[in-house]
Amino acid sequence: MAGILVAVFWAILVSFLAVALARLAQTLKATTKLVADVTDQAVPLLADASQAVRSAQTQIDRVDAIATDVQEVTSNASALSTTVASTFGGPLVKVAAFGYGVRRALGGRKAEDVPAKSPRRTVIVGRTVPAARRSKRNRGNTGK
Repeated sequence: MAGILVAVFWAILVSFLAVALARLAQTLKATTKLVADVTDQAVPLLADASQAVRSAQTQIDRVDAIATDVQEVTSNASALSTTVASTFGGPLVKVAAFGYGVRRALGGRKAEDVPAKSPRRTVIVGRTVPAARRSKRNRGNTGK
C-alpha cells in the first residue's frame, strides 16, 4: 500500500512539473518572439534617430554661421555709427547750439510784446484750485 501511495504521489508531482515546464516553454517562446520583434523595430528607430541627430547638427551649423554673420554686421554697424558720430557729431552740435541761441535771442525781443501768462492751476480730485488758494493751502500744511 505504501508503494502505491508513493507511486501516486510521484505521478502527481511529475504531472505538476510537466505542466510547469510546458508553461515555462510557452513563456520562453513568447519572450523570444518579443525580443525578435523589438529588435526588428529598434533598428529602424535607431536609424531614424541617427538621421534626426545628423539633421539637428546641420541646423546647428547653419545657426552658427548665421550668428557669425550677425556678429560681423553688428560690428560693422557699430564702426559705421562711430564714424558718423565723429564726422557729423561736432558740427551738428555747433549748428544746434547756434540755432538755439538765435531762437533765444529772437524770443527775448518778442517776450516783451506778449502778455503775462495766467497763473497755473492744480487739479485736486476733479476740481481746479486757483494758485492763490493753493499757496494758502501749502502754507497751512508746512506748519503742521
